[in-house]
Amino acid sequence: MQSNSVIAGMLLGVGSYALFALNDATNKYLVTYLPVAQALFFRSLTITTGCLIAGRAPALQAIAASPVLKRMLFRAVITLVAWLCYFTAAPLLPFAQMMTLYFASPILTTLLAIPILGERVSAVRWASIILGFTGVVIAADPRGLLVGETPAWAIGLVLAAALLWAHAAILMRQVARHEGAVVQMLLQNGFFLVATGLWVAFHWVTPTPWQLVLLIFIGIIGAGGQLLQFAAIRRAPVAVMAVVEYSGLIWAFALGWLIFADHPPLAVWIGAAIILAAGMFLVAMEQRRERK
Repeated sequence: MQSNSVIAGMLLGVGSYALFALNDATNKYLVTYLPVAQALFFRSLTITTGCLIAGRAPALQAIAASPVLKRMLFRAVITLVAWLCYFTAAPLLPFAQMMTLYFASPILTTLLAIPILGERVSAVRWASIILGFTGVVIAADPRGLLVGETPAWAIGLVLAAALLWAHAAILMRQVARHEGAVVQMLLQNGFFLVATGLWVAFHWVTPTPWQLVLLIFIGIIGAGGQLLQFAAIRRAPVAVMAVVEYSGLIWAFALGWLIFADHPPLAVWIGAAIILAAGMFLVAMEQRRERK
């Protein structure tokens, strides 16, 4: 894989994770007042509508004839479970901590990519990933868990979501070789729409006008993030994207402070600095290889 393609994939990945962080922050706010399934329902409704407008009948025909239909459906199932786990825990955890725990996912993705995709992970990328994960451990500030300030089950749900997303990332990589972004987004969000719609039909909570605006907003930025992510995945190996994904943590700290008035402890800032260093180290190594 050419180095300039990897750099482009990394830049697209940074943009996608910025949008995902904004999406997560908005969802965290909404699930304080609305059921998790209802927030996901509106997000999926917006994205599915956009995909149908963009892809129309050919996209539906492509889904029906896809050679990886079962794999896409399986990815949709585990991704939905991951979302439900993640946002069920959201009201009980500070946004920065919630996002930090999520970043166990990239290292799991890298480990799964070796046996499943047969990808070779260079020493430089291993060093970056391990350094980034060390930052995650420090930023998680486990003191709160040890003294009982943080519910253990909420942390368990976020870590379960991280594991499921790691598997979903591997499946996305496999599916991307056969299907385009619109087809994948349409099938996944169409599945979300049906699954959450069945729940919402019996547990509807009427949103306020402002909440309704935010429900539509998360669909728009969610779609944008997915499009950028699909484009990035096509250009960079899973191991590289695993490091790029850590950039979302920086956005999480900023949004946590702006929206929720979170004030992370010193350990979180130290961990964030280590994570940023890991990402910058990988970028520098990729640029050096490109020059050679």
